[in-house]
Amino acid sequence: MVCGMFPIIRNGQDRSVLCQHRVENEDGTGLEYLTFPLLDSTGMVRHLFSTRLGGTSRGEFASMNLGFTRGDREEDVLANYKRIAAVLGCSLEDMTVSHQTHTVNIRRITREDRGKGITRPRDYENVDGMVTDEPGIVLVTYYADCVPLYFVDPVHRAVGLAHSGWRGTLGRMGERMVRAMGEAYGSRPEEMYAAIAPSICRDCYEVSEDVAVPFLDMLGKDVAVPGKAPGKYQLDLWIANKMILKQAGIPEDHIAVTDICTCHNSRYLFSHRASGGRRGNLGAFLMLEPYPREN
Repeated sequence: MVCGMFPIIRNGQDRSVLCQHRVENEDGTGLEYLTFPLLDSTGMVRHLFSTRLGGTSRGEFASMNLGFTRGDREEDVLANYKRIAAVLGCSLEDMTVSHQTHTVNIRRITREDRGKGITRPRDYENVDGMVTDEPGIVLVTYYADCVPLYFVDPVHRAVGLAHSGWRGTLGRMGERMVRAMGEAYGSRPEEMYAAIAPSICRDCYEVSEDVAVPFLDMLGKDVAVPGKAPGKYQLDLWIANKMILKQAGIPEDHIAVTDICTCHNSRYLFSHRASGGRRGNLGAFLMLEPYPREN
């Protein structure tokens, strides 16, 4: 770990899956974020997953809150986005945000959508997945325990970003994203790369039997284990989403799976469960490079 970085509790997997970065803000604070080397290896994208550190928000939103609907001051949220934009080398007008309601609805984002949800009103609702093949558009989705899914097609130069909580995962959001990119851009799953970003782990995610059983029926015994109380299970959304991505045709060595739990790291990452709902939002950001980089 780089000196000065916030200490992360990891779940014992390959520590090269996710890289931790820090940049210094003008006010002397450090903005920390996470990236996937697997996605960077395509030479096609800029991306990051935010942490709580390096923003201007206060109190339960401290400090890098990216949600406008949590009760935080709008000027602080906009300032936080500006700091993220500086890291990505883009403007707020380049960003397009989702409207997440735990659906499996996917929207194709074009240049006409730039800025929607940040600098311009959004004219769409109920969108948990977004895809684009237009360079320079930054897709943005929100999190505080649910699973972020990143997709990169370096052959047809297209990207996708999706929010997948238990409802979205049960609805096979990962598979739907693969299909949507295939229909829109000709993407082939065997050529795609995907990443499952920080979210709640199995040990922290207790669910009721009526949630667990459909997962067990769909994906088998590895996705959930009996919990501490009768009728309770510990659900593994990391394994579930990886299985769905593999079943959709993405090769296993093209899939990066997080080893960082939001709930275990609630001082570093916003967690709905750990905070009892008193929290801000993390953000996943993904942009297709205007020109491919040399690896």
